This record gives sequence, C-alpha cells and structure tokens, in this order.
Amino acid sequence: MESQKIVFISFNQALHGLVIKALSRLNLKGYTQWEEIQGAGSHTGNPHLGTHAWPTLNGALLVACSEERAHKLLDALAEIDRENPLQGLRAFLWSVERSI
Repeated sequence: MESQKIVFISFNQALHGLVIKALSRLNLKGYTQWEEIQGAGSHTGNPHLGTHAWPTLNGALLVACSEERAHKLLDALAEIDRENPLQGLRAFLWSVERSI
C-alpha cells in the first residue's frame, strides 16, 4: 500500500474556489475545512485577523491522499500562489503514521 500523506493548506479566503478546483482536478474528494481562521505570514504579506485594521480572514483545508497526489496537489497550489502573490497561501506536507 502506498504511503498516505496529509496536505495542510492555509489560504486567504479569496482563494477558496481556486483551491477547491485544484482538489477537483486531482479527484481529491475528501477534506476537512476550517472556514474562518486568523493568521499572519512568517515571510511577507499582511495579517488576516478579521479586525477593522486587518479585515481579511483565512481558510484552511486538511487533505489525506497518496504521496503521488500530494505532490501533484502541492504543485497546483504553488501555481495558485504564484498567480496570486498578494493573497497568501501556504501548504505543508505531513506523513501519516497510522489511520483507521
């Protein structure tokens, strides 16, 4: 059995549709979603805090998939980030130790 991976994606809510389209293109149907989360990037960009000063918010998705699809998803997400550099998108790949 191929090893399972988790892709954690944090993104400006404005990118939600593009992220979902990337999942669809890769036939990744299962995910867990958080719709309104706050955060500040560690490199560049503005905080997304849902406040008067920083009104935007982030969303996040957790996707479990094969290692091959995880790498394809990361490539698709990198393209979204390149095309929308001011919005903010980060993705992280984690190994799954065990699942039921």
